[in-house]
Amino acid sequence: MNKLINFIISRGMFSTRAKTERRESGMHFVDAKGILTGGKGSWGMNIYRGCSHGCIYCDSRSTCYRFTHAFEDIEVKQNAPELLEQALKAKRRKAMIGTGSMSDPYMHCEKELQLTRKCLEIICRYGFGAAVQTKSDLILRDLDLLEEINRKAKCVVQMTLTTWDDRLCSIIEPNVCNTVRRVEVLEEMRKRGIPTVVWLSPILPFINDTAENVTEILKACAETQVRGIICFDMGLTLREGDREYFYAALDRFFPGMKNRYIRTYGNAYEVSSPNRARLMNLFEAFCEKNGIIRRPEKCFDYLNAFPEQFRQMSLLD
Repeated sequence: MNKLINFIISRGMFSTRAKTERRESGMHFVDAKGILTGGKGSWGMNIYRGCSHGCIYCDSRSTCYRFTHAFEDIEVKQNAPELLEQALKAKRRKAMIGTGSMSDPYMHCEKELQLTRKCLEIICRYGFGAAVQTKSDLILRDLDLLEEINRKAKCVVQMTLTTWDDRLCSIIEPNVCNTVRRVEVLEEMRKRGIPTVVWLSPILPFINDTAENVTEILKACAETQVRGIICFDMGLTLREGDREYFYAALDRFFPGMKNRYIRTYGNAYEVSSPNRARLMNLFEAFCEKNGIIRRPEKCFDYLNAFPEQFRQMSLLD
């Protein structure tokens, strides 16, 4: 992948002035028409479409998102920085800019392309806030910008944690750093005064839905002083596109597990662990004891609120 990217850059193929789409093995470059979505007090931004992390449960594979290319053929919005600067210049009110909800902004190609970093530089220059969601330790590369954004406005780093066991993590999230390393990222953010939120999701029935797994993750969250933990339920969601990929992975790595899912859940969209009641009680009690925001809507209030808005809110009631 790195050789390909270096080749593209060396040939001048990574140009934000390009008029037409270019396609190479593993990625293709497009000129997007816009970069920000949303608008009710905060904005969303996805610089890439698709992902190279290979997580077996990824909802972004679902056909409802209308991918016209293979999920691993990363679509690179090469003019994202220019579009972002144009958009922020035109905005009268500062707001939070979120990224990472659909595709990780720190997937492998970002190491060379640096589009996420360029967008963070623009967010910082114009005094906006940033809420960045990732699974990758590559985010440490941009600590200088994250600190400056947090000093000028507000920056929140969101990290997904699902599985404490290294071996299991390498199966269900094969192409990204393990949970222990992600906790080290959270600790580094704590040292720098950058607030963090954890996504405890998904919890896969019959695979990582144990009290031991959830407890270890929660202990790490408390030790790194995360502000909130987003957990809608102890389970996952499956729909067309996502379900087929997930079931194929179950056949490869967990023989017989696909049939167990089919027998238990059929074609249900929401797939809850049989242990959900016990695990949710554990989660809620732990957050209450440690002063961690646990209600998803309160976590989103915190993520989306620009500093002067946040100061008027009471998040723990």
